Amino acid sequence: MPSVRDLRDRIRSLKNTQQITKAMKQVAAAKIRRAEIAQRQARPYAEAIGAMLHDLMEAVGSVDHPFLKPGSAGRPKGIILMTSDKGLAGAFNSNIIRMGEALVRKDPNVAWYAVGNKARNAARRMGQETSFGSALSAGPKLETARKVAAKVTDDFVAGKISEITLISSKFVSMSTQRPETKSLVPIVAEKRETSSGPRAEVEFAPSPEAVLTRLLPKYLEFTIFSAMLETDAAFFAAQLIAMNNATDNAGKLIDELTLQMNKARQTAITTEMLEIVGGAEAQAG
Repeated sequence: MPSVRDLRDRIRSLKNTQQITKAMKQVAAAKIRRAEIAQRQARPYAEAIGAMLHDLMEAVGSVDHPFLKPGSAGRPKGIILMTSDKGLAGAFNSNIIRMGEALVRKDPNVAWYAVGNKARNAARRMGQETSFGSALSAGPKLETARKVAAKVTDDFVAGKISEITLISSKFVSMSTQRPETKSLVPIVAEKRETSSGPRAEVEFAPSPEAVLTRLLPKYLEFTIFSAMLETDAAFFAAQLIAMNNATDNAGKLIDELTLQMNKARQTAITTEMLEIVGGAEAQAG
């Protein structure tokens, strides 16, 4: 059985850990508010640019753009693996990395584009070289998104990769963060249900083809940028839950160890009293 001193040292260590987890919980709670606000502000633009893209693809007969053509056959698949830069968020990063590993098991011919330090480290552990690597918080996120979009676009146009796929986390709620896989390029027109009611006529200037040619690169940039905002919000939510659970578990361990320490202290006191009584009886005898 551990001594009273050992138990006291463990309780002191757990209390210090509990203070750290409480502080990290408060920091995550403050950061998630800002991340969630940024995500909500970007969502209307994402919906508008997506709707405009589909309207253009329906209006355009044919346009000569690489994003609308199949990639080079036999070339590696380009996968943008997006994680956070730090850990201590439960299974947040491992769930995203596990989804990437599942794709590699199906088809090992993959070119990685890592966004986030954990993603870059995971690609190295899998023995894969990253064609691009950047921290999630390396400067303004929009600039990072433009760099990633430019790199994958250059490789796709040059025929180095056959497609562009994004693996990132989706912020569903404070308690739910879901990793998802999204195919970005080549872009396939989605079949939308035709409504029986009247539909507003959309006019494009100078022409639908010209607007679509300018819109496609911006669509890719903003899709990556929106995924970075989602990853930020999902990470802080996962970290908040993880630190809250760690704080509660530390409190339970402190209570258990305090009870053990009190029992050990009582046992030591009883033993000393018995020794004193036994010594007194021995002297009296």
